[in-house]
Amino acid sequence: MAKRRGRGQGEGSIFKRRDGRWCAGLNLGWKNGKRHRKWFYGPTRDAVQRQLTAALRAQQQGLPVAPERQTVQHFLTRWLTDCAKPSVRPSTFVRYRELVSLHIVPELGHIVLSKLSPQQVQAFLNAKVGAPAASKPGCGRPAPNGLSARTVQHCHAVLRCALGQALKWGLVPRNVATLVNPPRAPHHEIRPLSPEDATRFLATVRGDRFEALYSVALACGLRRGEALGLRWQDGVDLEGGTLTVRHALQRVNGRLQLVEPKTARSRRTIALPETCVKALRSHRVRQLQERLLAGSRWQETGFVFTSTIGTPVEPDNLRRQFKAALSRAGLPAQRFHDLRHTSASLLLAQGVHPRTVMEILGHSQISLTMNTYSHVMPVVLRDAADKMDAILACKK
Repeated sequence: MAKRRGRGQGEGSIFKRRDGRWCAGLNLGWKNGKRHRKWFYGPTRDAVQRQLTAALRAQQQGLPVAPERQTVQHFLTRWLTDCAKPSVRPSTFVRYRELVSLHIVPELGHIVLSKLSPQQVQAFLNAKVGAPAASKPGCGRPAPNGLSARTVQHCHAVLRCALGQALKWGLVPRNVATLVNPPRAPHHEIRPLSPEDATRFLATVRGDRFEALYSVALACGLRRGEALGLRWQDGVDLEGGTLTVRHALQRVNGRLQLVEPKTARSRRTIALPETCVKALRSHRVRQLQERLLAGSRWQETGFVFTSTIGTPVEPDNLRRQFKAALSRAGLPAQRFHDLRHTSASLLLAQGVHPRTVMEILGHSQISLTMNTYSHVMPVVLRDAADKMDAILACKK
């Protein structure tokens, strides 16, 4: 082998192998007593020179240059720390970490990152559909159900996002996750309350300690975390009749805490209907009474909706209370999130412009509003057609 001379320390080396191929090597330093190098191969010296130059540039810019044998597990571990954690909400990061550790790494983690193929990713997704779900560490019992198509879709989405970053870093020649087909997930049918059912529900919960919470969720289309994350000092203006979403309450690592809203557009100010203002005024009086009754047990958190001792409302407790309220009203069981769907459906059915509904709900795109509530659109479109007909119709 005739090694090329004249390259300085840290500039890498280029030489021709006995099999006729050219090779370039870049020193990545020492780790755990072992020297790590990155090797590039090509048919010509110019080919490997270009690869080496790109790697040197990335190294100078502080970007990672992976060893030749970096595995999928090694890369995903670094991606979670360096990319996912700083850019997503804490609860989303926890979900990413679970999908990686419980599902992706056990199946694909041993594969060399640069050699991961579309066939391997497709086989992984196909095998996971209906496969037994892995148990979370420390839960003490095995998970009884297989993975849903939705969970497998989430695994695919996380892998696609991570490999997209690997492509930007020059660690892989292509994003193989974009070349496979994830499983289809059954579409959840939206079952909003009718105007009559919504009126009956609010009448049933009148006087309930969660009456104002139900009213706000129904009238303003708040997500559960947004409603539970409201605070008196920065979220509710009863004099001005407005409500501002600044945070959401979510469980992160086993503890309820305030996090950023779901999207940038989720930060929004909503005009409150008078019925909601009245319900919130009554709720505030009730909360002050509960504070007096609790005495020294009261924990001041500033939340609008709390337990009887001032602590944040446990989502599971709210779910049980909501289910019981629906039963008392003689209505079928629903998710709390369906109140948000009811709000949007009622607004659209009343002829409110979809763009306005988008702003109220905090959707990031108008297409999300239109697609999610396409079942209500015929009513809106018919109203528009009738109005146009009133303008254009010829008088006889």
